[in-house]
Amino acid sequence: MVAGAPAAISSFTNLSDEEVVSRVLAGDTALFEIIIRRYNQMLYRVARSILRNDDEAEDVMQETYVRAYQHLRQFAGRAQFRTWLTRIAIHEALARVRRGKRFETPDDEAGDPMDAFVARERSPEQEAAGAELRATIERSILQLPDLYRSVFMLRDVEQLSIEEVAQILDITESTVKVRLHRARRVLRKIILSCTGERALSAFPFEAPRCDRVVGRVFERIGTMSLPL
Repeated sequence: MVAGAPAAISSFTNLSDEEVVSRVLAGDTALFEIIIRRYNQMLYRVARSILRNDDEAEDVMQETYVRAYQHLRQFAGRAQFRTWLTRIAIHEALARVRRGKRFETPDDEAGDPMDAFVARERSPEQEAAGAELRATIERSILQLPDLYRSVFMLRDVEQLSIEEVAQILDITESTVKVRLHRARRVLRKIILSCTGERALSAFPFEAPRCDRVVGRVFERIGTMSLPL
């Protein structure tokens, strides 16, 4: 079940992304909320790691969902839906980075135009016991060069496959492996001893904010016609 999903859609939360998309395109637009709640955490961390700003990350999330809704029929199923959705978020975040001239490029990869990311969930006990650890992890991740940070978060934290990371970032699988190795080398002393659930507790996206994003997205798409 999608965390925070209201009773009205709770019976549909086990549907695959593709099934939800089909139902939305058939006119059951309320089910688009399942997509929003399913990917709020991932997209927040993706946008937050690129932009390093909570408010801008939320803006990117909302714009991503609206764009995805508008172009839903363009999702051809050649890649996983989350790959398609994440690429929309990355393009929107990178556009903001370029406008703000905040993109940083490591010296050994000058000229390469790809960037950054981030990833999962915490319990009240973890929150109480691990606040300082999470802060250390988050600071350390954000200190990584953008090119390495994106690969590290998608692969090691979100646990996407090498193939999917390559598709999302539009780079080769060998480049993913090289950047991942370099990211791990930089973070080894701080991060590798803190993997698993503790690492996954970084950059949380709490339920009230999730509800706010859902509400704002539906305010925008509520007046739109279904994509043709």
